[in-house]
Amino acid sequence: MKIKTITPASLRPLLAPRRKNSHKGDYGSVLVVAGSRGMAGAAVLAARAALKAGAGLVTVACPETERKIIVCALPEAMTFGTAASGGAFSLKAASQVAALIRSKKFSVMLIGPGLGASPSARAFALKLLKTVRLPLVADADALNAVAAAGLKKTVFAGGPLIITPHPGEAARLLGRKITDRPAAAAELAGACGGVAVLKGEGTLVALGGTILKNTTGGPALAKGGSGDVLAGLTAGFFAQAGARFGFTPETAQRCAALAVYLHGLCGDLAAEKFTERGVLAGELLDFLPAAIRRVE
Repeated sequence: MKIKTITPASLRPLLAPRRKNSHKGDYGSVLVVAGSRGMAGAAVLAARAALKAGAGLVTVACPETERKIIVCALPEAMTFGTAASGGAFSLKAASQVAALIRSKKFSVMLIGPGLGASPSARAFALKLLKTVRLPLVADADALNAVAAAGLKKTVFAGGPLIITPHPGEAARLLGRKITDRPAAAAELAGACGGVAVLKGEGTLVALGGTILKNTTGGPALAKGGSGDVLAGLTAGFFAQAGARFGFTPETAQRCAALAVYLHGLCGDLAAEKFTERGVLAGELLDFLPAAIRRVE
């Protein structure tokens, strides 16, 4: 197992200047599958992060009952309302989202923020994960659905795959408490067949025998919604880099490292202004331009 530190120099190629004659189609299209009653904000945070990362187009697939909230909060994103049960995705919604994917050209699918833990939402998430063939970022409640079904029993149809568990989600996925973070990150990457981002102090980005360790971020990020922002940044950067370098596991790891580093740096910069106690997840993206300039 080889552990390397994430450095700005290693990330810089992913932030190349945009061509003057480029258009939105050059920068990828992200489908964010997220939200439920009481957690529509998670969908908004993730989709806004994907847009701020530079993705050309972002569509939010959400329960129809919650769609108006997302439209009002984020007019820059397109929305697609699905069948709902109790304010959450129903199992029927899986076929509707699959049909949307067949009719549109999406680069990356992000699934998980704010889906909820209802049986129908979990069945919905598992069906999409097992059938949709797209480069994929799986986060939050999508990972909890996988944990409930069994990580080793879940075959992901899409890929390259990036999973972004916090320590609690990682423990549920592995079925035990996390004591050795590098070993756990490597095991998660091997079990899912992709890139594992094990969040926490010194976030680890694992692929095969290589683990990238982050040095930015701190207690300012310890607040609800921060993970949704990270998931959106990851999907947004992956959509762009995939279009340029190809959707490979290596590109997935590099994009996850870029998202993790900038997300943490946003938290550090925000803490300088608001203190570590006073940073809101929705404010992190206000510091993204400054964070990107530091890396560039």
